[in-house]
Amino acid sequence: MASENKKVLIIGGGFGGLFTALDLASKADVTLVSDSDYFTFRPLLYEYFSGEVEAWHIAPDYKELIDDKINFVRGAVENVDFENRTARVSTREESFDYDALVLAVGGVTNFWNVKGAEENALPFRGIPDADNLRNRMTRALDAISPTLTSPDADEKLTFAVVGGGASGVELAAKMADLLNDAFKSRGLPGEPQVMLVEMSDRLVPGMGEDLRSYVGKALLKSHVDVHLQTKVLEVKPDCIVSECDGKISETKTAATVWTAGVKVSPLIEMLDLPKDKSGLVLVNQTMQVKGFPNVFALGDIAKVEEVVPTLIGTAQLANQESDLAAKNIRAFLSGKELQTKMFEELGEALSLGTHNAAVLVAGKVVGGSLARDARFALYTARLPTWHHRLKVGASWFFEGTTPRPLQPLGYS
Repeated sequence: MASENKKVLIIGGGFGGLFTALDLASKADVTLVSDSDYFTFRPLLYEYFSGEVEAWHIAPDYKELIDDKINFVRGAVENVDFENRTARVSTREESFDYDALVLAVGGVTNFWNVKGAEENALPFRGIPDADNLRNRMTRALDAISPTLTSPDADEKLTFAVVGGGASGVELAAKMADLLNDAFKSRGLPGEPQVMLVEMSDRLVPGMGEDLRSYVGKALLKSHVDVHLQTKVLEVKPDCIVSECDGKISETKTAATVWTAGVKVSPLIEMLDLPKDKSGLVLVNQTMQVKGFPNVFALGDIAKVEEVVPTLIGTAQLANQESDLAAKNIRAFLSGKELQTKMFEELGEALSLGTHNAAVLVAGKVVGGSLARDARFALYTARLPTWHHRLKVGASWFFEGTTPRPLQPLGYS
């Protein structure tokens, strides 16, 4: 049977799942299952949060990205029967059968069993999370009277970001710039406090020293208060409890945001597949799950052989994995030999506030507004389809990417 007549079921519509589906369209009978109606270009979620980009720029509806060559199903996969090659989806009565299966469901926020974190800390992985945080910050600002004394205002406007990796650094810088601008425009006393809490002895530990040095200077300029070698013991609704050098501190907060890692989704935890100690699915260099030749796994849930540590968990890795997975699925369905590939580090691009960024080019760090523009150009080229790239690129070119201030709720 020709490969285009065989069925490929893709579970998960993030970078790995969507890009694999787009690559396989017209070459197989492809079904893409996602629990959301829209794709999220997560590297620019920080710019959506700050108002530099709009939701449709980074979260287009799947129906706008795929045509009738891909069958899109909204729903959550409840179970996979690997022996009979079927999967059950919450929104459909009948199971979906497949010849090849792609697992690309991504991860979920890992709260590491810290007391109160899951109940009281805000995650930051999607559009609703960004909206929630922005509203929380605006409400906190609205509650501050210009007649309040500086220490009282500072205490009411303290936010904690837990996790000093790229996500925490980018988010903390955006928050600080937005809050500082709001304090000035509203004439509020004192200044807001953004704490960035990291358990290790350095920020963005997987990156080079030059880039880390630039990050440190940028955070200092944005007045982000960095706490290294600090362990979070508990998150309460209005404070964070932490330990540093054996000293336990309790800091009042308007909100605590959690960016301290991800773990595999509940679906992957449930499936009987070979996994490592962290629950990641063991995948060989052809992207096939070990012992399951017709099952491919990629993205945050997959432990792939011989991957550079700095690439793990990144969108660029999922993008490269999807390219290899699509090629090997076509080969598998056609009875041809599968390929392997060494995944490459394509460089780093960090947002560091509303007017600053850092881009690593040929081993050198370029910062400032030029790097910010370069970052937008880089990510324009990585949007899912050419027509969406064209629409978004034109919007950014003609309408700009000016941040949206934290205006009072109800302001028009």
